[in-house]
Amino acid sequence: MTDPSILIVGGGAVGLGIGWELVRQGRPVTIFDRGLAGRGASWLAAGMLAADAELQFEEPELYRLSRESMRRWPDFARALEAAAGDTVDYRDEGTLLVADDPDSAAALRRRYTFQKEQGLAVEWLTGAEALEREPFLAPRLAAAVFAPDDHQVDNRRVLEACKRAFVRAGGVLREHTPVQAVVPDAAAPAVVTEAGERIEGGTVILAAGAWSRQVEGLEPDVRPPVRPVKGQMIELRVERPFALRHVVRGPQAYLAPKSDGRVLVGATSEEMGFDTRVTAGGLYTILEGAWEIVPGIYDLPVTDTWAGLRPASRDHAPILGMAAPGVVVATGHYRHGILLMPVTAQEVARLVLTGETSPWLQPFSPRRFSTHTPASPLS
Repeated sequence: MTDPSILIVGGGAVGLGIGWELVRQGRPVTIFDRGLAGRGASWLAAGMLAADAELQFEEPELYRLSRESMRRWPDFARALEAAAGDTVDYRDEGTLLVADDPDSAAALRRRYTFQKEQGLAVEWLTGAEALEREPFLAPRLAAAVFAPDDHQVDNRRVLEACKRAFVRAGGVLREHTPVQAVVPDAAAPAVVTEAGERIEGGTVILAAGAWSRQVEGLEPDVRPPVRPVKGQMIELRVERPFALRHVVRGPQAYLAPKSDGRVLVGATSEEMGFDTRVTAGGLYTILEGAWEIVPGIYDLPVTDTWAGLRPASRDHAPILGMAAPGVVVATGHYRHGILLMPVTAQEVARLVLTGETSPWLQPFSPRRFSTHTPASPLS
């Protein structure tokens, strides 16, 4: 069977974002997903757009990509809302990073100093000043940093909106259709489903998240070294006057309040393979860390718990670019799938349409892990 579509393996935030970007530029696109599109790791996330809060000393290239994606988010959100006819609940109140003891305050001060050296618009707050901004914080907090440029969205609304916009624009979704292999070919690359169906197209994009390495067909040097990292989370529901104004991030947990009354609390980081069981120990760790910084959660009802699988590459940076003739890889976004959604969608679409790898993608080449190519700054 021959299909002229661009074929995308994986219908998460990355696959849906790329698919929507391509289909609204007039290209036929088919997305294959092993389950329901949009119901993987990004559905089970918190929707934080935290480029500044998650800045790491050793990840300058990833930080630059994150800041660029953050810059694109407002326009991306408006376009997505217009196309889907629904809100994605983009919120720009900023984020509070808090310290609950002298040791965590010292660590936060080092992070703040580094952030200021990078020119970030962050503000140091005493515990009392933090409490003025966010009355539900623990009164004994040692210090805080306010990051005004770190925003949030409702990740589930984003995924549903992107799915709707993709289909409205003519995209084809093939859900419950796991792909076993990709077939590189400059003229007619293909995918082969687990049912044995072979579909040829113009370009194949591998965006299967934590399952990307399970898809066969790529040479070892460019087969994405992606593994699942388990993250457990808790959903609380506000049933009394308890209105967090900001995302709050502490040493052991974060809280992300949503406009519909949910408060998402997370998250563990566990090397447990494809295990998605929710555990007593995981929930205890999250709740203890959250209670230390926002004790008012003690009385909130727990309405849901879950565990998702983040797709982590060997260096915890995304893998973006041409991997083989006719095959592009877009995976390994780890904790940043929603944050990096605009820049990934737009720059991978540009690669597919023009054949040119933009400067934003170059540091994240699938070939940076190869033993036959020079190491990149991320290796």
